[in-house]
Amino acid sequence: MSTGFEWPVRVYFEDTDTAGVVYYANYLKFMERARTEWLRSLGFEQDVLMEQYGIVFAVRRAAVDYLAPARFNDRLVVDCRIERAGRASIEFEQRVRRAGEEAPLVTGRIKLACIDMHGLRPAPIPEPIQEAIQSVL
Repeated sequence: MSTGFEWPVRVYFEDTDTAGVVYYANYLKFMERARTEWLRSLGFEQDVLMEQYGIVFAVRRAAVDYLAPARFNDRLVVDCRIERAGRASIEFEQRVRRAGEEAPLVTGRIKLACIDMHGLRPAPIPEPIQEAIQSVL
């Protein structure tokens, strides 16, 4: 498993439901942002992946456990760790927690597939990205 990456998120009013807690689907958005920023931290922008390599990463599987609620104006941290990297997929373990706390509010296991954006079929992860992934495992 990788050493991990952390991305801060602030809960806005628009992220909450009528009970005043973060709407469950928004945690998936928070996790997506952390994965995007993780990729950016390795030197790869999503638009460049599309233009230069003709690929996108698509969620193939998402398993999420909701353990405790976050509320409006909470400062959160989204952790992002690679559990496994394959030829055409990456599996992440992610968790959302309050800043300064270790207890997770939400945990998730997300599998991304590398997809050829023109044929929408699985594609190998380009070598420069594979090398960057291996450097953080």
